[in-house]
Amino acid sequence: MRILMLSWEYPPRIVGGISRHVYFLSRALTLEGCEVHVVTLDFPGKPIYEVEDGVHIHRIHVEIGASNFYMWVALFNHFFEKRIGYIVYNFGRPDIVHSHDWLTALSGISAKHMLRVPLVATFHSTERGRSQGLTTPESYMIDSIEWWLSYEASIILTVSSHMRDELIHWFRLPEDKVYVIYNGVDPSVFDIKVDRDSIRGRLGVKPWEKLIVSVGRMSYQKGFHILLQAMSIVIRKHPEAKLILVGDGYMRGELERQASDLGLSEYVIFTGFVDDDNLKAILRSADIMVVSSLYEPFGIVALEGMASGLPIVVSATGGLKEIVEHEVDGLWAYPGDPNSLASCIERLLEDQDLASKLRWNAIVKAKRFDWRNIAKKVLEAYGEAGRRARFQ
Repeated sequence: MRILMLSWEYPPRIVGGISRHVYFLSRALTLEGCEVHVVTLDFPGKPIYEVEDGVHIHRIHVEIGASNFYMWVALFNHFFEKRIGYIVYNFGRPDIVHSHDWLTALSGISAKHMLRVPLVATFHSTERGRSQGLTTPESYMIDSIEWWLSYEASIILTVSSHMRDELIHWFRLPEDKVYVIYNGVDPSVFDIKVDRDSIRGRLGVKPWEKLIVSVGRMSYQKGFHILLQAMSIVIRKHPEAKLILVGDGYMRGELERQASDLGLSEYVIFTGFVDDDNLKAILRSADIMVVSSLYEPFGIVALEGMASGLPIVVSATGGLKEIVEHEVDGLWAYPGDPNSLASCIERLLEDQDLASKLRWNAIVKAKRFDWRNIAKKVLEAYGEAGRRARFQ
């Protein structure tokens, strides 16, 4: 089976969870005997075309300047379409077009009709959920594109039951059109030996301090502002606690100001973007992971923390509740509640038996989310998409 995979982000371009999802899924599909072509955006220092672990990667340069983000999205979809034509000419017509989120909807829908092949769409989130409602003309436009993609796709894949319910309700979709296939993780990638003291030293963390890590795009939905409020409570009892925030985004400056205003400058470290190797080293050197999201369809970073052997605190929202079982392999905090979040962090700092139990159970849980099994489920969905495909 020849698969055309469309994603605006792909390693080393990592903005959110889509990048890792497409990376590992593509490799797992290749191991199942598929020919996978990923069409994505270019990245400095990376070739326009390469084959890596059997996956054909086509990186697209947007050759025209754009006046704003939305024009840029339309333009890169145009250049995606040009590359799709190249792929068809040189490799043959694909059997499936698989589009990830609204950003590649335009090229995915065009490819479906130009090539007369089934379209599968994975929804990793929705504009309504990310923005906590539709409040601007741009958010209404994105919501409309998402509806259009949900209409054109023969099968929709999503990453949690919570997300499935949201899609069916909001876009009025037939229940049998939406499949839940969880994200995965490769535990062996995180089972590495690191020099904890050296890594913590580079971060400015002393040997006796407790390192709390949180990873993600710095946007409102990720709840970092709630975590900072919680941290201001934690340090009253635990001045040995340090928080490291890994990632970047439009809220970073605001979060840095908030940390300063809360008197947390010496307790909080902002790393900005870090590459995968450094992220793994940080996770292996930390003591606790916190995922404080207000909206989280899945939360692949939580799985990565569990695979790294970290006791984890998550907001009891969305897909996080489906990954983490409270007081079995993690702790739940009330979403948006800094006191609840602080209480969970304090429990892990004070109860080493609890932290140890959650750590080992989390490692066992992470092994269930195997990408090879996920790829097999995706192939079943592709087969169903082929049976259902209709063209106007």
